[in-house]
Amino acid sequence: MPNIAVVGAQWGDEGKGKVVDLLTEKVQVVARYNGGHNAGHTVIVDGERFVLRLIPCGILHTGILCVIGNGMVIDLWELEREVEELRSRGVAVEENLVLSERAHLILPYHGHLERMAEDARGQQKIGTTLRGIGPAYEDKAARRGLRLVDLLRPERLVARLAEARGHYERLCRGYGVKPEVDFQALRDDLVGFGARLGPRVGDTAQVLQRHIANGYSVLFEGAQATMLDLDHGSFPFVTSSSATVGGVVTGLGIPPSAIDGVLGIAKAYTTRVGAGPLPSEIGGALEDGIRERGGEYGANTGRPRRCGWFDGVVTRYAARLNGFDSIAITKLDVLDQLDEVKICTGYRADGQVIEEMPSDTELFGRCEPVYETMPGWKAPTVGIRDYKALPEAARRYVERLSEVVGCEIGIVSTGPDRLDTVFRGSSRIAAWFA
Repeated sequence: MPNIAVVGAQWGDEGKGKVVDLLTEKVQVVARYNGGHNAGHTVIVDGERFVLRLIPCGILHTGILCVIGNGMVIDLWELEREVEELRSRGVAVEENLVLSERAHLILPYHGHLERMAEDARGQQKIGTTLRGIGPAYEDKAARRGLRLVDLLRPERLVARLAEARGHYERLCRGYGVKPEVDFQALRDDLVGFGARLGPRVGDTAQVLQRHIANGYSVLFEGAQATMLDLDHGSFPFVTSSSATVGGVVTGLGIPPSAIDGVLGIAKAYTTRVGAGPLPSEIGGALEDGIRERGGEYGANTGRPRRCGWFDGVVTRYAARLNGFDSIAITKLDVLDQLDEVKICTGYRADGQVIEEMPSDTELFGRCEPVYETMPGWKAPTVGIRDYKALPEAARRYVERLSEVVGCEIGIVSTGPDRLDTVFRGSSRIAAWFA
């Protein structure tokens, strides 16, 4: 079986968790390569809802090795809560979960720093989750971050925390606020984490390379999505990690040649959380209806998502950037009640038509959508598992999305359960997992 990267094609929340969960039965390893507990993957199994924040979605299957890669940032308190929550629901979390010793830590002062920075932006807030993700990656880039390997050497922690404390308290003075963090208590907590987690912390790059060399198949699980990528997204309204396929290589320590294929995930419409441009945003009662039918609220934060029509410019950009071999379209059923559906095929700004994704965010913010309108299907698609059984207008819509994006659509999701899925028989993804 091939090693497949699963990458979001929009602004996140596309349904990557469901797709990874669906495909896990065909592989032996699931490895997540970026982000922190700001990314919530919702998976529904036999009507039971699981929200996974740090642990790969493969954990819901038996016999699957789950890897937390070095490209992630880890809040250990949240990790332990997630483990205990899963165990309380009968999910085994033991030797099947391993953590990269090179992964950086989110510590309590990171959340405090993020709140101060967002408050200081005033009306220009980015709309972060305030969970310390950005400051943790900042410390990583500034080479003052703490890694999991540091917890295995408790004697290092006093010196490592002293540098972090100095930086944190200088920033607090600059913002004119009082420090909140007890560093002695923090050190004691970290020593405890090191003792408890030590047996599952190791060189996960080596683990993955050995498994691949021995013929095991791996799903590389992405968090967030292309338009939130630090380098290639709608900067500065982005996350702080590499959410595109390049993040697989840097975030897991494997060579590019280990990636056999890339599966993009996109909704049948578009959503994003927080501030930043969204040219195809619908507005009004129609947007509210799509939000309610699609359950478009953050899995972790509960924040309402902004909803827009399918943006072909964004998804085409993501397909080219990541080299998608195939795309999975999710939440087709959310559009079942509509008389008509629209596809954004380009933008108009400053008297010109723009067909490619602008890197200038200010220009992007001025873009108005150029729409193509198609008839709705006005029939239920929920639970359909055969492509030919979809209403003809729904099939035409899916096929038109494929033409606009320039990439095959190999999977269509017709509901939240893992089995509410259509594989298009002639697609690459169907051949990969036949």
